[in-house]
Amino acid sequence: MADPESVFLNRELSWLEFNQRVLEEALEPSTPPLDRLKFLAITASNLDEFFMVRVGSLQQMVERGGHHHDPAGLSPREQLVRVQRRVRQMVTTQATCWTSIEEALAAGGVRQLKLEQLSPAQVQHIQALFTHEISPLLTPLAASEPAPFPALGGLILCLAVRLQGMEGKQPSRFAFVPIPKNVSRLVRLESGKGMAFVMVEDIIRQQLALFFPGEAILETTVFRITRNADLAAREDLAGDLLEEMRNVLTQRRDSDCVRLEHSDGASTEMLTFLRQGFDLQDQDIYSIPGPLALSGFFTLAAAPGHSSLSAPAWEPIPSPDFPPGESMFALMSRRDGLLYHPFDSFEPVQRLVQQAADDPDVLAIKQILYRTSPKSPLVAALVRAAEQGKQVTVIVELKARFDEARNISWAQALEHSGVQVIYGIKGLKTHAKLCMIIRREPAGIRRYLHFGTGNYNEITAGIYTDVSYLSVNERLASDAALFFNTITGYAQPTKYQKIEAAPIGLRDRLLELIEGETARASQGQKARIMAKFNSLVDTRLIEALYVASKAGVKIELNIRGICCLRPGVPGLSSNISVISIVDRFLEHSRILYFLNGGEPRVFISSADWMPRNLDRRIELLVPVEDEPCRDRLITILKTCLADTVKGWRLRPDGTYMRASVKGSKGVRCQEFLRTAAVNRAAEARARPVAFQPYRPKE
Repeated sequence: MADPESVFLNRELSWLEFNQRVLEEALEPSTPPLDRLKFLAITASNLDEFFMVRVGSLQQMVERGGHHHDPAGLSPREQLVRVQRRVRQMVTTQATCWTSIEEALAAGGVRQLKLEQLSPAQVQHIQALFTHEISPLLTPLAASEPAPFPALGGLILCLAVRLQGMEGKQPSRFAFVPIPKNVSRLVRLESGKGMAFVMVEDIIRQQLALFFPGEAILETTVFRITRNADLAAREDLAGDLLEEMRNVLTQRRDSDCVRLEHSDGASTEMLTFLRQGFDLQDQDIYSIPGPLALSGFFTLAAAPGHSSLSAPAWEPIPSPDFPPGESMFALMSRRDGLLYHPFDSFEPVQRLVQQAADDPDVLAIKQILYRTSPKSPLVAALVRAAEQGKQVTVIVELKARFDEARNISWAQALEHSGVQVIYGIKGLKTHAKLCMIIRREPAGIRRYLHFGTGNYNEITAGIYTDVSYLSVNERLASDAALFFNTITGYAQPTKYQKIEAAPIGLRDRLLELIEGETARASQGQKARIMAKFNSLVDTRLIEALYVASKAGVKIELNIRGICCLRPGVPGLSSNISVISIVDRFLEHSRILYFLNGGEPRVFISSADWMPRNLDRRIELLVPVEDEPCRDRLITILKTCLADTVKGWRLRPDGTYMRASVKGSKGVRCQEFLRTAAVNRAAEARARPVAFQPYRPKE
């Protein structure tokens, strides 16, 4: 048998390579500086979550003495060592990147100032701000014995202060000054032309003596800790899932520390104190040669008034298939419709639910909510529908990581309005994206469907690429009704006519589709697979793709993030290519194509090809058989696979190289799809209006 490491790539290292590709966008000097800053902030936010979930999990396995090897043949300890080595390289690159961006911003009139650079008027402003708005929110905490070690929250910026012992005879004592999250990280200053700002930690550091009168401050260090968030509800013991999820949120506040970041230059005495206090190993400590918590720069990246420092916005385009103001029921009754967000506006999806809430002929609404926005208009519409007497059933997934608190709040608000709320399914996460509206019409009951690859969230619909498929197809509607009845009524899964669902049959269906192409290639027929999703980890699917490649199937994959498959390996995967796209919008859609002997099968899905999606989540695979919708999805797939501007090609060793072609203008898929959406809308506006009078019957 082949060495596992020669067949599969490690999941964690593959994810870090994805984050590196995002960082490369921040390093690109031709990109406007505020856009570069946004990409840099994204890499920092990504790393925070990576440590909270993935590194936390690896550390737990190591502590338990786990020796289970991953598909690439690495033990948890080996993975942890490689991850920590790679992260240190990335942290250094992030700091270098920030210095470059800072210089570009300053050239454009946005400057970070040190306190010694401030004018007298700016100093006065800072002092007043500290006295009246910052100081009242700060609470110094004794950190040395006999005081108990402070229980700091994760990802909270904090100053560690080393103070001279009494009369210089006793050992140093330590104190912490946490910076609350509701204190603005960047303090804006009046500076004539342009914009100037200082970091709030610099202001607090300068004023620390006010908190420790009569004591000599020997050293201050900015730091923050990251706590393990890989905590799950004990559903087998939970009588009340809502209460159990509240317990999970509480546990995260004081879970084990998995990372300590500190500003460069901290003394050995300071680091020893922090390491021991937070019960960390040396390898868990990261010295940051620049600002900590780079995710805090999101606010600066989005600051208004600096349009010359960022690329012009690509606003969503109203779809000509769903003209604003028209009845979604009338439009959907005529034909199926496809939206590709964020190029196509998400507004028709919102309009469908909002019109359903107010339409007296609508009898019921059934919907799944995984992640929603803080002020969701869709949730408001569901509340209104229930208050108007409609039967509304909503599955709210309380276990959606990092959105648990918001989903708990929404679930309670929906319940109070009379909505029948299901708190997810025991032992599984409900990740499918589906809304079904049941309407009484002259011809009988009709069901209106929305299937999606993304969440019912109008904010992320403006920054993630996702598919919305709207249909009144009766066979799809029957499947959708059966799907809802199965998961809300705890019924045994039944065979669907069109769709497929995890965790019962989705992997088997994918294997069947891959094996169908393999069989055709073995018989000398043309065979082709094109697929777009976010992660490929499942070993059974990877092995099936290897077999298909050996049989001669041409396989083209567009995988944004993790990919454990090695493409282009002679004798194993020479017919497989993998491209990853990192551009203005987060690639999130999931589209599958199988040549099927010349009669293409095209699907959209909520699921990535990962064991968690296929075994521990409720997901959907939905065929798109309407010809115009199907053909548009094929065009989208081919365009993404052809990207030579923002595309990266995966090499057999797990590294990526830009997909650019020398001497060619290249294809930038997001720009192409944006232009296509604009042109479709323009053609619809230019189309002459045909007036069709009603004539009396003869």
